[in-house]
Amino acid sequence: MTLQENYVVALDVGGTTVKAALYGPGHRPLYETRRPTGGPDGAVETVLGLAAELYATGTARFGRPPEAAGVCVPGIVDAPAGVAVYSANLGWRDLPLRRLLSERLHGIPVAIDHDMRTAGLAEARLGAAVGRSRFLFVALGTGIAGAIGIDGVIEPGANGGAGEIGHVVVRPGGAECGCGLYGCLETVASAVAVGRAWATASGDPEATAADAARAVAAGDPRALAVWQASVDALADGLLIAVRLLDPGTVVVGGGLGESGELLLGPLREALASRVTFQQMPDILPAALGDAAGCLGAGLLALDARPLPTSTEVPQP
Repeated sequence: MTLQENYVVALDVGGTTVKAALYGPGHRPLYETRRPTGGPDGAVETVLGLAAELYATGTARFGRPPEAAGVCVPGIVDAPAGVAVYSANLGWRDLPLRRLLSERLHGIPVAIDHDMRTAGLAEARLGAAVGRSRFLFVALGTGIAGAIGIDGVIEPGANGGAGEIGHVVVRPGGAECGCGLYGCLETVASAVAVGRAWATASGDPEATAADAARAVAAGDPRALAVWQASVDALADGLLIAVRLLDPGTVVVGGGLGESGELLLGPLREALASRVTFQQMPDILPAALGDAAGCLGAGLLALDARPLPTSTEVPQP
């Protein structure tokens, strides 16, 4: 047993996998694992059981329980109340997750938040946005989500809905979005949308966004047209964000973001051609990849720890 002065529990709950870790000083990983989420019938017990397992593992290895736990989850989250309001993939509605976890973890402080805001928090403090006072984190995956960073803190908005750039309408009358509107950014520029467009253009119904990227790199004119349509839509969405938020930096992540300069180079050019009196932000690739959620959950836990009490006698 190695005595560890302080450490926290972190869980990143996804639709198919829960990633979990114990983080020590300097956010150094002390232990990492993952489990299948288990679907709507088993997801709650998976999360509670894995959290308890990490609590027990840490206590056995380090001679003391963790100081706090942080958890990020998809869907609609009421972070101040500690409630997972709604998650379609997990089948959760108004789940008092913070209370359930605190009870399972013997009363240690627990924080929960939305997965995208949590990933943005990790990029703010540990990743591409370190030292950037105002930034927008945009993840291009199955959909498109965003997080607004201000001095190392993520702005949730009045109702927890800030940063939903994927549902800005950039192509009025376009494809129907899952939100019920038409022409939202994620219907054109998400990884799923690019894959779907390339499947149509290439005649391969199994084609994906990664296939499109490879075809772009090879100079296929059909892929270049699909890619440029996505880039133009993304630039239109980011222009709205630039005008409203004036971020100094835009950090691009998610599956499509992993294409790097193949995407970011044309995106910088497209956005620069649209910016008029505004300041052009820096556009950077995300640094943490799919580890961002779990790292961010660890940061939530650190923020949830009680403030140290002072034993000093106040001076007159």
